Amino acid sequence: MKKHNNLYGKKYDQKHVDKPYNNSDDEIDEYDEVGAQAYDLSYAQTDGPVQGDGFAHAKRTSLPLVAIVGRPNVGKSSLFNRFLKRRFAVVADTPGVTRDRNYATCEWTGREFYLIDTGGMIPNSENHFDQKVMHQAEMAVAEADVIVFVVDAQAVVVAVDERIAQFLQRTNKPAILAANKADTDVQAMEVYELQRLGLGDPLAVSAAAGRNIGDLLDSIVAALPPEKQPDPKDDSIRVAVIGRPNVGKSSLVNCILGAERNIVSDVAGTTIDAIDSPCNFEGQRYTLVDTAGLRRKMKVTEDIEFYTNLRAARALDACDVALVVIDAQDGLTSQDKRILQQANSTRRGMALVVNKWDMIDKDSKTADRMTVDLHDKLGDLKFVPIIYVSALEGIRARKTLNIAREIYKRSAHKYSVSELNDLLQNATGRRAPASDRGKEVRLTYVSQPEVFPPTFVFFCNRPEKIQKSYIRFLANRLRERFDFEGVPLRIKFKKK
Repeated sequence: MKKHNNLYGKKYDQKHVDKPYNNSDDEIDEYDEVGAQAYDLSYAQTDGPVQGDGFAHAKRTSLPLVAIVGRPNVGKSSLFNRFLKRRFAVVADTPGVTRDRNYATCEWTGREFYLIDTGGMIPNSENHFDQKVMHQAEMAVAEADVIVFVVDAQAVVVAVDERIAQFLQRTNKPAILAANKADTDVQAMEVYELQRLGLGDPLAVSAAAGRNIGDLLDSIVAALPPEKQPDPKDDSIRVAVIGRPNVGKSSLVNCILGAERNIVSDVAGTTIDAIDSPCNFEGQRYTLVDTAGLRRKMKVTEDIEFYTNLRAARALDACDVALVVIDAQDGLTSQDKRILQQANSTRRGMALVVNKWDMIDKDSKTADRMTVDLHDKLGDLKFVPIIYVSALEGIRARKTLNIAREIYKRSAHKYSVSELNDLLQNATGRRAPASDRGKEVRLTYVSQPEVFPPTFVFFCNRPEKIQKSYIRFLANRLRERFDFEGVPLRIKFKKK
């Protein structure tokens, strides 16, 4: 992994970010197969030949989480963007502009972690919006392994800062005090009065100027828990059970295991923690991850989607296959589809589990009609297999493991060069890439250097001129020829 050596000093340049591609000879990478923005092309940041690991599959572990907190308008989102080197969170001078929690993976000196940007905390406020933001920030802190408490180096300590500091002290979690907006040497020298907050020596930083950002990242990495090393002897398939609260995730896990391993209730969010449950089924070892709920009991009525997405993101890091559970009575909701898109964006294999099938009045055609309806709503995700289950009555619950195993095997399969180039010849014979101003765009060769997910590299004379519609065409031909049900694909183009 690359260290972010160019993170210092330069001010954020929007023009440098979000370019789809340029006219260099670098590699073009297509990462996602979902939604209207499905084929977002960008140049890969690697040089040299495409490397593959064959059938080798590194077991996954969940990433630690770092929460950025503080009162409004101290520059939390600016720090978040600086860490990621791109404008991910909206930044403005108006307090409270971070209305949705943003989270993304960040890497520093070879260590990856989740970074979450929270809204401005105002403890004890009677304003409904302030209370909601405060509650979300509290949930982020409850989930976090390390907390970055941001204060304004250009302002005096206020009562809100003191109350937030007292709250963080009670968590007994590593907390780093970052004095942002220390844009000058004089301002940097004056931050030591912030020691009165009781969180140790403050670190003077400037998100705008890039001052001491590397030092702050060093402090974060040093405070992270020891990196979990996957057991090389573990040959189990890790299956994440994700979905909206109260769709029956814990009930499904309990049905598969045959034991009440997780607390089950009609109240959304009653699973106390994410629990790993090993099991054996038909000679295959599995590890089930139930990620339904909360590390501690707390109100979740207005923050369910935020919390569900956060926990699902962490579970997806550690899984091989995701079972996305929905409620048959509700059908596929917009949040269900966002969770599916989240799984697809991490390139995990996935299946759609329609639970509570016992609650539906059925005839012999009900499942067929619902499948047609679901496929219409899934759009580019219609490659995801669908299974109808009742965790309450034990109907087809364990068959979800069979589906997970088949998806895992498909993700691990590597096709021969002759098979792939036969497909390429047929595909280009059926439809050649569009020319560019009369100049021919030719695909000459395709290989599959990687699995998990299956990754296909198409060699081309002018890779930067490949149109998004043609990438979709190639992805469809791969799915048409080979069995990739439940498996996201990764397609790359490289100049030859």
